[in-house]
Amino acid sequence: MNVDSIEIKWLGHSGFMIKNSKTIYIDPFKISEGREKADIILITHDHFDHCSVEDMEKVIKEGTRILAPADCQSKIAKFKTKIDSEIVEPNREFSYGGIKIDTVPAYNVDKSFHPKEEGWVGYLVKINDVLIYHAGDTDIIPEMQRLTGYKQPGKTFIALLPVGGRFTMSAEEAAEAAKIIKPTLAVPIHFGVVTGTEDDAKEFVELCKESGIRAEIMPRE
Repeated sequence: MNVDSIEIKWLGHSGFMIKNSKTIYIDPFKISEGREKADIILITHDHFDHCSVEDMEKVIKEGTRILAPADCQSKIAKFKTKIDSEIVEPNREFSYGGIKIDTVPAYNVDKSFHPKEEGWVGYLVKINDVLIYHAGDTDIIPEMQRLTGYKQPGKTFIALLPVGGRFTMSAEEAAEAAKIIKPTLAVPIHFGVVTGTEDDAKEFVELCKESGIRAEIMPRE
C-alpha cells in the first residue's frame, strides 16, 4: 500500500514496515530474510510474538534506533550490532527528522494478558499528512476517544487494529473501536499466526463497512 509517497507493508500478525525518508518496522515477527534494514524499530510489548530478537536481528544495522517498553530491554541488550535503544511508556513523544512518533496506552480491560500497569503501548506514526495508529495488543479502552479528532480533511488516518480475540479485541470489538476512532481506513491485524483467522479479519471488514467505515485486509508481504 502506498499513501502520499509512504510505503506501508503488512508483514503478517502485527508486523509492519513503513517507509518514507526512513524505514520503520513495528513488531516484526516471522518475517522473511533479505528485507531492508531498519532505521527505527517500534516494539509494543515484550511478548514473544511482538518483541522477537530473531526477527529484529534480520533488519537491524549499526545505529538502528529501537523504541520499546522497559521489560524488553534485556532482550534488546543481546544484540552484538551497536544499536540505540530508548525505553518508552504511554504518552511520550519522539521526533526523528520529519517523522513524529507518539506512544499511546494499550491494555486489556476484562482479561489479564496485557495489564495496564505494565505500561505497554501502541504507536502513532505521523509522516506529513498521514497518521498511522498501530494499536498494539489492546481491548477497547477509554483512551481511544482521544484519537477521534485525527480524521481531518486532506489528511489520511490509518488504524491498524487487532481482531484475533482471546488476547485482544475480537472482530466485533475491533469494529466498535473503529467506530470510536473514525479512521480514514481501518486494517485488521493480529490474526492468522498465534490466534484468530482470516474469517475474523473478513468479519471485521464487513462490520466496519456496515458502519460506513472503509476497511480492508492488506496482503501479507
